[in-house]
Amino acid sequence: MEVFAAFLAHIDNPQHRGRTEEVLTWVTKKFPDLVPKVAWNQPMFTDHDTFIIGFSVSKQHLAVAPERAGINHFSDDIVKAGHDHTKELVRIKWNSPVDFTLLEKMIEFNRMDKVDCSTFWRK
Repeated sequence: MEVFAAFLAHIDNPQHRGRTEEVLTWVTKKFPDLVPKVAWNQPMFTDHDTFIIGFSVSKQHLAVAPERAGINHFSDDIVKAGHDHTKELVRIKWNSPVDFTLLEKMIEFNRMDKVDCSTFWRK
């Protein structure tokens, strides 16, 4: 979690910071083989130098970015979990619970789908 310390320190709202830290810690513990890093001022996790999942914060929500393929694959599940999404990210409102089961599925999907991917982003 040291890699995310500076990012977390810049989140002014203590509740938002705590939620973000909770999610990043969960990913780190659940998937210890993923590489945590900050790029483009966003915390993310990679596997064999390919993007798996990223996060960002806004005033209204924590954004989860599993790439477009992850959004497309889990669109119905995202809506069922009570979140809205764009083509590239899921918005988890600060007052909504995090669906860790769905988050786990998105990460596992990207790991399996990108097992032979040799680029950072899907092409």
